[in-house]
Amino acid sequence: MTHPHLETVLRGTAAVYSPDELARKLAKSESTGKPLRVKLGLDPSSPDIHLGHTVVLGLMRRFQDLGHKAVLIIGDYTARIGDPTGKSKTRPMLTPEQIEENAQTYLDQATLILDDDPAKLELRRNSEWLAEMSFADVIRLACQVTVARMMERDTFETRYKAGLPISVHEFLYPLMQGWDSVCIEADIELGGTDQTFNNLVGRDLQQNAGQEPQVVMVCPILRGMDGTEKMSKSLGNYIGVTESADEMFGKTMSIPDELMHEWFELCTSLDATAIGELCNAETTHPREAKDRLGRAIVQRFHGAGAGDQASAEFTARFRDGQLPSDMETVNVSSRAPDNHCRDARGRVCVQ
Repeated sequence: MTHPHLETVLRGTAAVYSPDELARKLAKSESTGKPLRVKLGLDPSSPDIHLGHTVVLGLMRRFQDLGHKAVLIIGDYTARIGDPTGKSKTRPMLTPEQIEENAQTYLDQATLILDDDPAKLELRRNSEWLAEMSFADVIRLACQVTVARMMERDTFETRYKAGLPISVHEFLYPLMQGWDSVCIEADIELGGTDQTFNNLVGRDLQQNAGQEPQVVMVCPILRGMDGTEKMSKSLGNYIGVTESADEMFGKTMSIPDELMHEWFELCTSLDATAIGELCNAETTHPREAKDRLGRAIVQRFHGAGAGDQASAEFTARFRDGQLPSDMETVNVSSRAPDNHCRDARGRVCVQ
């Protein structure tokens, strides 16, 4: 089954479970006039959102632009456990104060990408329902997934084979994230490829609850400026969405050439034909292509004209050797400070 909007929402995705279900949901929404509820959960485990986060946030924005409802869940309760995805050891738990501070920052930064019109964006915290669960509720939830199913997750399987500890509470994380989908009745859940297992658990829990299972759409993990590791603040290979235009542009110009195609596809709205021409060294010089990439990223967060200005500033400083246009001016008094040494006539000693 196909749908005219399918190509738009599939751009940049790594996998969809399944495209036919997605097309049916889009068609049903169109016929009934009822927007789809598109879920994305973000755990406020660190204070900043970077370009890596914007890959999936950008997909969510495309759904908004098509008239659907974005349901952004701030995982203030799941953050107490910490997602075990990609971790070789149990994550330390954050304090409630750290979680709240990070949560507010996430909300402020996510709306730089998302449309914050209340008709298009629903903001929730999963403490609304998870904090109200009794121990009996948790047991009923836990009995819906077997240990064997949990061990299918590559993180747990790897740690188990290596003899590394796995805490029981880590098994609860996918269940908590899946229960979020039941509680907000998600039609679609978005995430990175590292969230595939968690999101598919949500499908199972919805089916058990008598709901139509959500479509799971996962996006590639954006590699950081080093071109090797996933973008991460802890690795220092990231571009934050609130960084200055000059910082964004300068960092983009420093990335390896082989990273450009990936960044063009996941961080800009250019079509495949334009990206192919820009990333072909026979038709476009890599520096020119990287300049175009930097301008596109800057303009996304700082508005029209900011990318061109950042490009001109970078060229003036690093190609033409000029001083920065925003260089700070410091007035220095000609009178020597009183703590300098002086000779018998009161003259300042030169040391």
